[in-house]
Amino acid sequence: MVLIVDSGSTKTDWIALSEEGHELFQTQTLGLNPQVLSKEILNERIINNFELYKHRHEVSRLYFYGAGCGVEKPRLLIKEVFKDFFTQADEVVIKEDTYAALYATVKEGEKSIVCILGTGSNCSYYDGSEIVQKVISLGYILMDDASGNYFGGQLIRDFHFNKIPNDLAKRFSAAFDLSSESVKNNLYKSPNPNTYLATFARFLIENKDHDYCQALIEKGLKKFVENQILQFEDAHQLPIHFVGSIAFYLKTELKRVLDSYGFRLGKVLKRPIDGLVTHHKNHILNK
Repeated sequence: MVLIVDSGSTKTDWIALSEEGHELFQTQTLGLNPQVLSKEILNERIINNFELYKHRHEVSRLYFYGAGCGVEKPRLLIKEVFKDFFTQADEVVIKEDTYAALYATVKEGEKSIVCILGTGSNCSYYDGSEIVQKVISLGYILMDDASGNYFGGQLIRDFHFNKIPNDLAKRFSAAFDLSSESVKNNLYKSPNPNTYLATFARFLIENKDHDYCQALIEKGLKKFVENQILQFEDAHQLPIHFVGSIAFYLKTELKRVLDSYGFRLGKVLKRPIDGLVTHHKNHILNK
């Protein structure tokens, strides 16, 4: 059995294939970001899934693409978790989520820029054979422009600074516990503060036609363009692909901002797992 896994900070998609490439099952767990979660929490999120626990001794190969796997120490941590759980797996490959976005959106050999706008955000250049990463992400506190946690953080700040219009502020406070105690507890004492922040982005999407929300969305997307996409000199000549829920639900606003900079929007996918499966069937299984 082969497991193909795409993981963000919020959720993880799993698809199991036979060695011949036939789908056996799909399942989902909470996010498995090894930069913000301990080994114990990572293991708990896997072991509590019935399908994974049931088939844990049948897995021979595992290909994991995840947020937080851009540097060696988190990669080694989650690889250790998988080796302990999937005891018969001879091959465990760990790559950052950028590769999942690449495999799901880009034609083989096509120069492109590939972006992630989900709970977190990222941007990479594909030169036709290799991924080029000019900026290494420093995580949700310092980077992640236009991500779910970016927009969530902005909403909370504006609410507590009384910068959200009254009509919208009433709806916002009715939808969430915005007390200082709750916010600080979730940010500083609970696991996954980035995922917590991203939960508020749903409110922004649901109310995106409001003038305040439109302004906030435009501000965040422009920050992403200027800090990420503009770092690549030939960006105007390339398609710019996106994966992630923020890009998917704000596709209209995203296209408008890209158009204003003269960029060409490529594919926009909510999640890359289906494209990942196709990639592995074509390039990895039975090779």
